[in-house]
Amino acid sequence: MKVTAEKDEKVANMIFASIYPLYLNRLEKNSRTKEELDQVIKWFTGFDKNTLQALIDEKVTFRTFFEKAKINTNAHLIKGVVCGYRIEEIEDEFELYKQCRRMEKLIDELARGRKMEKILRK
Repeated sequence: MKVTAEKDEKVANMIFASIYPLYLNRLEKNSRTKEELDQVIKWFTGFDKNTLQALIDEKVTFRTFFEKAKINTNAHLIKGVVCGYRIEEIEDEFELYKQCRRMEKLIDELARGRKMEKILRK
């Protein structure tokens, strides 16, 4: 599938705090923990527990969330299909959308029981 400017803008304006509980709920159904979710997000964005909670409390958009993030230098190693989009084929002009899909891929791997070392591309 191709990303459109409208789709990119829609994701950019979504509130991270409204999606975070959905991530957590999915993981808890698969016997994973909030700590593991936060660990994955920290690896990907550089946000520690306090910073992450502050962003949730501020109800920042995904645009602001990723503008403040220090994306891990190994993020380019995250490949695969998420929601019908092949991450490595998302155009550079839609960088925010690509980062969102990369983070979802990490969360998906965690939910499926993949070992943390592999998720964190060690």
